[in-house]
Amino acid sequence: MSLIGHRRKTRVLDVGGVRIGGDHPIVVQSMTTSDTRDPAATLKQIAELADAGCEIVRIAVPDRRAAVALPEIVPFSPVPLIADIHFEHTLALKALDAGIHGLRLNPGNIRKHEDVREVVTKARERGVPIRIGVNFGSVAPMPREFVDEMAESGASQVELRAEWLVRSALGHIGILEDLDFGMTKVSLKAFELPVLFEAYRRFAALPNDYPLHLGVTEAGTPRTGIIRSASGIGTLLALGIGDTIRVSLTTNPVEEVFVGYEILKSLELRQKGAVLIACPTCGRVEVDLFTLANQVETFLGEVKDPIRVAVMGCVVNGPGESRDADVGLAAGNGKGVIFRKGQIVRTVAEAEMLEALKAEIHQVIEDRRNGIFDEGELDRYQPAKPTLKLVSV
Repeated sequence: MSLIGHRRKTRVLDVGGVRIGGDHPIVVQSMTTSDTRDPAATLKQIAELADAGCEIVRIAVPDRRAAVALPEIVPFSPVPLIADIHFEHTLALKALDAGIHGLRLNPGNIRKHEDVREVVTKARERGVPIRIGVNFGSVAPMPREFVDEMAESGASQVELRAEWLVRSALGHIGILEDLDFGMTKVSLKAFELPVLFEAYRRFAALPNDYPLHLGVTEAGTPRTGIIRSASGIGTLLALGIGDTIRVSLTTNPVEEVFVGYEILKSLELRQKGAVLIACPTCGRVEVDLFTLANQVETFLGEVKDPIRVAVMGCVVNGPGESRDADVGLAAGNGKGVIFRKGQIVRTVAEAEMLEALKAEIHQVIEDRRNGIFDEGELDRYQPAKPTLKLVSV
């Protein structure tokens, strides 16, 4: 399979008004860590995630008490909600009755076919999509005949694990297809990135158009989990695979939303919020760049408009990077030059650099909102189309 510069074409699903698949923007999701049986705490965390830009929130529904709480949560959520349910079909029915916008449910884990049919029938009536989510750590054990079959073909351990993820997903999909249900999206998550890549590539090469949800399962704490998630999710997106993402980190889920958007921005797939370019620092730096860059990053965290800002600390790369940004600062020898789209705006003392940069950023955003763009800026301000030209790995 070769995916060169264009995204895999998928069917479009509507999750509570958020469109997933087709040519729609890749959607950023997260999941609450609150106890769903506590509606107030859960709604508080949903609101925090929504404020951070999360477009769909998944909530765990592990038991009947959590399901009973859903009518006090779902109608008051600012974003669509997906109920994460395992094994017990009555929990899915209660979630649907509460108005849930999506289900994460593996039908093969529900023992009775008539129970699956009941859930699928109600989901179809209410236009509620179902995500089939298979994780390598929780799939059924591989049968001996499958292991022997793969061994005879000379498959590696990576190929063995990836193929089992794909076949597990296809088994669940087949149950829904037999019930004439097509509002389905799929995820095939693993911790090991080679397995992740191989599983998604294999599934994407099959003759289907199911939207794919991307994520690295159990990625870890922020320090290592961000790297693993960016490498895994970013590589698949660069290959044109993926319609929605969730970064899984052992931390406040708001951080997952931030990282998700940073991955999309780095690939120029979405232009939400600010992009900060900053020096790696070296012996040529003549100002307190560490403090300045951190202050600018904190400030930009509140900026929702797409804008590219450069903070550079020397005369080698500084002027070039600053000129290429929407707003830039090239600092040195106790002073800084403020650029706007390559044009020098003014020169300020080191003590004034932060406030001068913030003022110029505010001015650019205000001008854009008033329909005033610098020469050549309008095209880049529009949401970018992928321009990557990569072949599969």
